[in-house]
Amino acid sequence: MVWDRDHRVRFYFDYISSNAYMAWQVIPGLAERYGVALEPIPVLFAGLLKAYGGLGPAEVPAKALWMWKNNMRKAAILDVPLNPPAFHPFNPLLSLRVSGTDVSDDERNRMIEALFRAVWVDGRHVSETEVVKEILDDTGLDGSRLVEEAQSQEAKDRLKEQTDRAIADGVFGVPSMVVGDELFWGYDDIPYLERCLAGKDPLDPAAVPSAETAPRPSAVRKESRRDNS
Repeated sequence: MVWDRDHRVRFYFDYISSNAYMAWQVIPGLAERYGVALEPIPVLFAGLLKAYGGLGPAEVPAKALWMWKNNMRKAAILDVPLNPPAFHPFNPLLSLRVSGTDVSDDERNRMIEALFRAVWVDGRHVSETEVVKEILDDTGLDGSRLVEEAQSQEAKDRLKEQTDRAIADGVFGVPSMVVGDELFWGYDDIPYLERCLAGKDPLDPAAVPSAETAPRPSAVRKESRRDNS
């Protein structure tokens, strides 16, 4: 695949995701290295789960334990701090809505970095308005104004629209990076994203299944459950 450099990387994220935090440590530099625009888009992960009928990693104890150890390995390789959040899962709505307010690209990037660090480094509870105000003030933004805007109906509608847009883009989890029609899911897909940006995607477009020809779920799982009931 030869990538059209006029495209941008759409980075779908939720602060509730530790993998999104670690991906954010890499994605801005990757976009800069390849001279492409970066569009960070906050979405509600719980909304994605609801749309697809899935469970979050924290709702599956064995998966939650594996993921935390896996993330500790990633953080060690990246040489970035990673600490348990104050609460998990937590309500990310305020932090997501404030991240969609009307600020410059540079201010938004600083805001996102500060909120990710607040959750995954400093263990702060970004569901609380005073905490979010203080975080934004510390980045040089007007925390009171932005939190007020984030509580408006317009901000609530914007987050819903962004989540719906993600679903329309085929996004089913966070973080997800979309370039053109190509979707890369999770921190572990970043090497494939970079190959795409470099015009070295190993996929043969002719061999890639379409929505119509992709493998379909079967009834085997349902029948197995019935046989063992």
